[in-house]
Amino acid sequence: MSVHLARTALEAVGDVADGSTVMIGGFGPAGQPVELVEALLEQGAGDLVVVSNNAGNGEDALARLIGERRVRKIVCSFPRQVDSWHFDAAYRAGDIELELVPQGNLAERIRAAGAGLGGFFTPTGYGTPLAEGKETRLIDGVPMVFESPIRADVALVKAHRADGVGNLVYRKTARNFGPVMATAARRTVVQVSEVVPTGSIDPETVVTPGIYVDAVVPVDGVTALAGTGPADRGAAS
Repeated sequence: MSVHLARTALEAVGDVADGSTVMIGGFGPAGQPVELVEALLEQGAGDLVVVSNNAGNGEDALARLIGERRVRKIVCSFPRQVDSWHFDAAYRAGDIELELVPQGNLAERIRAAGAGLGGFFTPTGYGTPLAEGKETRLIDGVPMVFESPIRADVALVKAHRADGVGNLVYRKTARNFGPVMATAARRTVVQVSEVVPTGSIDPETVVTPGIYVDAVVPVDGVTALAGTGPADRGAAS
């Protein structure tokens, strides 16, 4: 089995349709698949539901996607920061819907989707507006609220390195939401710094198995798929 190796970021996101739910990895700029989101801007899809940690910073690609009114709804933990003026303007104008999700709940809701779970109970958010309309229970004396999984049509993820079958390793904190998002989407598109021969990544360092990956694009233009190299120990550091 091999993963699709896209020649450009635009090719990799070319089939994102209007109305899609798109997960975008990253914690602020750390681990954000910038080139893929830039390509999505160029590609033209609109009426999107975006699942992300935040709502863009300054004039970055996600912020501009919101500024161009291409995002119908955003599901995130930190929508308003000092430089989130595109989201602020769109929200005040009534042009974007916000689903605010505490960060731990966001990660776990995505993970639940990837694990095939029907949801989970958590005390986080109980008794606040975030729990309105959701099932609540008293479990072992602790009041809890039910949270449902978050699934996507497409996940845009940044990893450090991939091999020919899509196995991924990440670089330090750039890992953040990437692994769970890769499992929770019908199609996962990954930008990497390099693609190496299958077998050259030590299996012990693989974070996302290639079974979850549909397309890879090397944004730094480094591709070495021919042959099999030595095990790439320590690649996740």
